[in-house]
Amino acid sequence: MTTTRQVLLKSRPAGPAGPENFAMREAELPALAEGDIQARAIYMSVDPYMRGRLDAEKSYAANFQLGEPMIARCVGQVTESRNPKFQAGDVVVGMMDWADISVVRGGKGLARVDEALAPLPYFLGLLGMPGLTAWVGIREIGKPKEGETLFVSAASGAVGQLAGQMGKIAGCRVTGCAGTDAKIAYVTEELGFDAVFNHREEHDYLAAMQRVAPEGIDVNFENVGGAMLEAALEHANDYARFIQCGAISQYNLKGDARYGVRNLEHLHRKRITMRGFIVTDHWQRMGEFEEEVAGWLRDGRIKYKIDITDGLENATEAFLGLLAGENFGKQVIRIGADPD
Repeated sequence: MTTTRQVLLKSRPAGPAGPENFAMREAELPALAEGDIQARAIYMSVDPYMRGRLDAEKSYAANFQLGEPMIARCVGQVTESRNPKFQAGDVVVGMMDWADISVVRGGKGLARVDEALAPLPYFLGLLGMPGLTAWVGIREIGKPKEGETLFVSAASGAVGQLAGQMGKIAGCRVTGCAGTDAKIAYVTEELGFDAVFNHREEHDYLAAMQRVAPEGIDVNFENVGGAMLEAALEHANDYARFIQCGAISQYNLKGDARYGVRNLEHLHRKRITMRGFIVTDHWQRMGEFEEEVAGWLRDGRIKYKIDITDGLENATEAFLGLLAGENFGKQVIRIGADPD
């Protein structure tokens, strides 16, 4: 039998998630049935949407089960296969346990990784779910035009990085917010954002938006929600498009503690289009997305920052830090060695 470490959901958080809600155990993996594969994890993604999966309330992603390993998108290497589509040694990406080694029943959802396109962690970020999220949001909802102003909240995050650079490719003035001066320096000096404010130091978000985007906001890529969304609605131009991707400021809050946006009347006053979306509704576009974004990366038109934490034993701490905005770039956990 193969043994592995696994990170479990020990209890559901009543408020902000904490270390007490998680546990680690050693477990024996079951034998493979026909069609199954066994894979060792190399890199594992942690993402803000996972906070909703900790709760009992229904969300767009299935809840994590108490006492069971949580799951995440991982890049791994097949160690044993009873599936004709995969051979031992193949590098794959797909959903696996928070574990050193996982069994993927039927090889469900796995795809081979083209290692020539980019470093392996990029398949959990720029060329993975966050990148596709930015690409779909900008392409399908925002549709920025040359000369318009795009505002991206959480500009240095896994999604915000690409969303902003796509705005620059489209010829926009690109603005946003980030949580540290180092993050602001990165997105302005490295990624080409035109003006970004520090949302941890400037608490009058509307005044900050008026400074960085003096001509108003035409396209808003929303990752923060709450008071940030309210300020963006206030500063939006007529016929603005709001891409409702996330609301990380609200994920650890319950009931009356959640922020009630007070100016939704701007939706009709300014004829604003506000649309939410879930990236899993657009997996069929992964090939088209990957081809375009990998081309931009190859041509040096875009860059991407990864924040790597070493060790499965540190995954919980990194996830909680992500929810608090402590990461710098796409948060990834390195669990095993890269392939030879």
